[in-house]
Amino acid sequence: MFLSAFARMNTDPAPRTYDDRQRARGKTHTRALLRLARQRISVLFAMLRDGTF
Repeated sequence: MFLSAFARMNTDPAPRTYDDRQRARGKTHTRALLRLARQRISVLFAMLRDGTF
């Protein structure tokens, strides 16, 4: 998930904006990236739980 979040951050402006927002709050790049990876896991879990795509 870490590598997935990292790849997504380099290709899509939305995760980059999220990273910038987290860094403005005092987080390091790695911490912001881990938060993004956890967020992606939560979305995948919700998709599996609800049976949606």
